[in-house]
Amino acid sequence: MVLALVLFALTYAGLLFFSRFRAYIALASASLFVILGILPAGKIAGAVDWNVIMMITGTMGVVSLFINSRMPSLLADLIIDKTPNVKWAVISLALFAGVISAFVDNVATVLMVAPVAVTISRKLKISPVNAIIAIAISSNLQGAATLVGDTTSILLGGYAGMNFLDFFVYRGRIGLFWVVQVGALVSMFVLLALFRKDKDPVECDERTVVEDYVPTALMLGTIFLLILASLLSKDWMAPWVVDHINGLICMGIMGVGFIYNIVKTKSTRIVLEIIKEIDYFTLLLLAGLFIVIAGITEAGVVDAISALFVRVSGDNVFVIYTLIVWVSVLLSAFIDNIPYVATMLPVASGIASQLGIDPTLIYFGLLVGATLGGNLTPIGASANIAGLGILRKEGYEVKAGYFMKISVPFTLAAVISGYLLVWLIWA
Repeated sequence: MVLALVLFALTYAGLLFFSRFRAYIALASASLFVILGILPAGKIAGAVDWNVIMMITGTMGVVSLFINSRMPSLLADLIIDKTPNVKWAVISLALFAGVISAFVDNVATVLMVAPVAVTISRKLKISPVNAIIAIAISSNLQGAATLVGDTTSILLGGYAGMNFLDFFVYRGRIGLFWVVQVGALVSMFVLLALFRKDKDPVECDERTVVEDYVPTALMLGTIFLLILASLLSKDWMAPWVVDHINGLICMGIMGVGFIYNIVKTKSTRIVLEIIKEIDYFTLLLLAGLFIVIAGITEAGVVDAISALFVRVSGDNVFVIYTLIVWVSVLLSAFIDNIPYVATMLPVASGIASQLGIDPTLIYFGLLVGATLGGNLTPIGASANIAGLGILRKEGYEVKAGYFMKISVPFTLAAVISGYLLVWLIWA
């Protein structure tokens, strides 16, 4: 256990301080866990959650096709056309980014919606900084709303065996989707207060033209099939198919989109570009982390960490829940929440087991804290980094202090409402 704990601590330190090499660090650590005999070689394949890997890969491909169709830009134009001034344009774009981000990767959402904010700002000769910060933090907020909204949600779904509909209603109670929407509603009032002075009129001169609606149909089809898979009986399916049904759906829809694109363009150029754009770095990072987590679980480290939480809290469920949420907020403000959530899910399960309670409260508290906590700082979430990168290209350098003037009240409003609501529903 001591060897596994030391190796894990070194791994996490490497992930924290050498973010450019995270995937390689995770894979190297996974290899050491096997070479040192901490995790038997025969358990490697079973340690990796292939359903999660396939879901993320397939979703990335479908999202790229959706972006290339320009449908998100058209939707943004339609929203802007209905807003009276800059304040409501910013709020509308932030809400729109949130809706898209519930089904599309957060970074992809920012890359889709931020250019619209830049265009509007150029027309009005105003700074796009506030709008893009609002878009970035709003997209992060909604990542926890659905099974496909963020990698952390996919991780929770895979670990807890949750399907698409479970994020809406779970075991007869309100699911995470509605908790996140309450957080979005509360945080919207924060944005309204922050941008109350931005009353310049705004209008959309030219509307984006969409010529291909098939990628939109594929996007909606993915959601529909995930819902259908959660409702249908799986007794007739092979066990492996049941365990990987969501991943197979996402990969299958991506394959259909690729075939359609090749037939339509009589070329593989766009498909090859999308395949190259898939975030293999994140996929390798997750694969390595799955093996590392299996290793520390095998060595008893996860049980030891769970026992420590229980001892520190004095067996008090509310104290443990509070610690999980707010420690997750604090850590996610500075470190990537993907490895953190991947590591903490087994710990959450271990805590619930030791206390003899349903782990759902701890799971949901973990996701609320880790997903929303990334909004606190400019480096806490990839979407924030992407948004600031767009601003940098436009000649705007945003200091951390300015970013946090918007992000801190927004995040605290969302997290506090989520923290209270999850406790009231699931305690």
